[in-house]
Amino acid sequence: MTAQRQTWIDALRLTAGVSMVGLHATSDAAGQPFPDAEFTDRLAPLLLRAVIYTARTELFLIISIFLLLMALDTRPRGYLASISQQARRLLLPFAFWTVFYAFYSLHKAWHFGYDAWLWQQLQSPWVWVEYVILGTSKYHMHFIPTLFGLLLFFPLFRLAAKWPILGLMVLLGLVIKRWADGYLWGHFYDHEMLSFWLRGVKILTYCGYGMAAGALYGLWQRNIFGKSWWPVLMISGGGLFAIKLYATVLTAQTGSWPFHFTPGFWADFLMPLVLFGAAFMARAETWPLWFSAVAKYSFGIYLCHPIFLDLVEIATRQWTVAPIVLVGVKITVGVFCTLFFVRLLEKMRALAWTIGLGPLPRPIRFGAVRKGQTA
Repeated sequence: MTAQRQTWIDALRLTAGVSMVGLHATSDAAGQPFPDAEFTDRLAPLLLRAVIYTARTELFLIISIFLLLMALDTRPRGYLASISQQARRLLLPFAFWTVFYAFYSLHKAWHFGYDAWLWQQLQSPWVWVEYVILGTSKYHMHFIPTLFGLLLFFPLFRLAAKWPILGLMVLLGLVIKRWADGYLWGHFYDHEMLSFWLRGVKILTYCGYGMAAGALYGLWQRNIFGKSWWPVLMISGGGLFAIKLYATVLTAQTGSWPFHFTPGFWADFLMPLVLFGAAFMARAETWPLWFSAVAKYSFGIYLCHPIFLDLVEIATRQWTVAPIVLVGVKITVGVFCTLFFVRLLEKMRALAWTIGLGPLPRPIRFGAVRKGQTA
């Protein structure tokens, strides 16, 4: 693959990273759709969210699996070696940020009056088990253990590269997820293991995204799936986005997320595939090269943006302006401050590894390769 063709993947990586800032900025400090505001005041930030939400964390998953399959073809290695490498890249930064956010969140908790509750949580071993396995130390940390769990199944995704028809299993996975989530919530709402069962269902059913990524990689290898598919993609994307807009109006009317709106479920979970497919079909076009220069910070942007969103929410907690103003401030400060912070971490050798931009410190370079081998 040429450097020019790689740029479309970099553009997707950067889009996914920045979109997470916008996604988390388009709700209030409690993660809700501004329930205390009027309908007209809620609508503007929620419409913005509808656009941003086309790039959910599922887009990150598809990109990550696509890149892994590409890397395995470039430098073949066994299952254990591949998983060991992914553990170093994902789980060590995850451990660092888990501890960081567990205690950093006390700052926001103190300002919003729930610090006593959070401090009590931090003294519970079970809460730390959830932090480590589920990534619940902060609202965005769930992505890394989910991704790692999904990567354990990468041999299946390589099969989809050989037989791209298997990519349609993403639909089956989402059907099962919708049913299983409803069943678990309906029958085990108060069970202490509910969150773990839901995450297990998520990883297993998200293998469908892995199969879709594998299928797209197989089509990429064969140079199939080009501009002739644009009408299908445009019609599908337009229909799904129309459903998202309807769900947005419902949210603005009720002030709560429409979890039971089934068409909205399908629109949300299929739009990342549409977005990836659009970039995929335009892969031969000339993409701005700055995408590649900035995309390396996407993982860091994803990991670090809550630091600054929390600071903005603390600073603006007594503002009485329209929600769209708050959203604009949060997105602007969040994007630029996070990018500056990530670039600063990149220059700090002792911390650059925490955002995937530097070598691990020597004491934790477990599984180091022998001289003459490639990591």
